[in-house]
Amino acid sequence: MAYDTRELFARLIQCEAGGEGETGMRAVASVLINRANSTTGEFGRVSNGGDVRAIITQTCQFVCMKEFVSGEYNPQNVYNMNPEDIHYEIADWALSGNTDSSVGNSIFFFNPYSQNCPRFFPSNVGVIYNRVGEHCFYAPTNAYENT
Repeated sequence: MAYDTRELFARLIQCEAGGEGETGMRAVASVLINRANSTTGEFGRVSNGGDVRAIITQTCQFVCMKEFVSGEYNPQNVYNMNPEDIHYEIADWALSGNTDSSVGNSIFFFNPYSQNCPRFFPSNVGVIYNRVGEHCFYAPTNAYENT
């Protein structure tokens, strides 16, 4: 099923950070906007000057965008989400160009399922910026520009 960008963004926010409260959901949404606004590296090429939808649908970026993971059905995917008003409000906030200062210019996030965030994002393309809820957020390093 094809969703417009707003709907897809709201579903992704719910799927990726729905259990993180408003602060966590804004932080995750901010990373997508930071990626779309990136002028260098992989995301600069993918966003082609700010295309949020291209960032959301980029292959292999969000588990929630996959219906199958390792050959198994992934029930935690955007197609199974039922966004509520808060998810749309955060999507609208982000699509209006807003980002949360708690994540700065972070373009990577993940949940390490531990108390500690690794110092570097895999491949050293990101360095820890902050932790918000269960997610670790990473700002790009100089190595990112060559991705």
